[in-house]
Amino acid sequence: METKEILFELRTKKGLSQDELAEKVYVTRQAVSRWEKGETIPSTETLKLLSKLFDVSINTLLGSPRQLICQCCGMPLEDSNISKETDGVFNEDYCKWCYADGEYTYENMDDLIEFCAGHMANEQFTAEQVRTYMRDMLPKLDYWKRYTELGGQEKFDAFKKQIIDEFNDLHIEGMPKVESLNALLGNFINLEYRLPNGKMIKFLDDAATYLGNQLECEFGGDRCFGLVANMDFLLVCTYEKNGMNPELLIYKKR
Repeated sequence: METKEILFELRTKKGLSQDELAEKVYVTRQAVSRWEKGETIPSTETLKLLSKLFDVSINTLLGSPRQLICQCCGMPLEDSNISKETDGVFNEDYCKWCYADGEYTYENMDDLIEFCAGHMANEQFTAEQVRTYMRDMLPKLDYWKRYTELGGQEKFDAFKKQIIDEFNDLHIEGMPKVESLNALLGNFINLEYRLPNGKMIKFLDDAATYLGNQLECEFGGDRCFGLVANMDFLLVCTYEKNGMNPELLIYKKR
């Protein structure tokens, strides 16, 4: 169906006249008439209002020109499983399980892979086959995309090992040997640190993906080590439960 047909069908199903629809989305009746004749299509801002009013995605309003998939888990998206922001607006990048109530569900790729392996395995695909598929597919999605210029999984694994060696070469007292790093979204690990001059600062990009891990201090107690890295830097900090009272130990350019 074309946009003109979709808008006409949605309007009539909701029992609205052209005048009533125009009033709800702040346009003239003539504008609605032109949409339904196929002479024009709504502006981006009006499409957002129509999407919320009719509870359908903008992709649906435009005749589904794109095949939407969740940019976190890869699930095909349709209006029934697309996520929404807290104000009810559709977020057409994610499914409602990976992005719920304005919050991302997964910060660790391995956690998502294990969840999928437990729920997708069946008589045709073993859990390990699901894991292999997800490890290959997830890094290609926007939520997890990182270091694509490294040229494939093999080179990425070599890069990750190099970062692990660089963390271990720091020889930080009380920090266990680093054995592994996970892909972590900046939004979950972007702590705010106090500089010596009293200024508070964050070092990460909420939307970027980093390599990182959390390690318990060898001396015991409530504090943990937080490790974050990308191609440009290494960061080591300590903090208490839930990232409270963070202290920056090292920020080192690579």
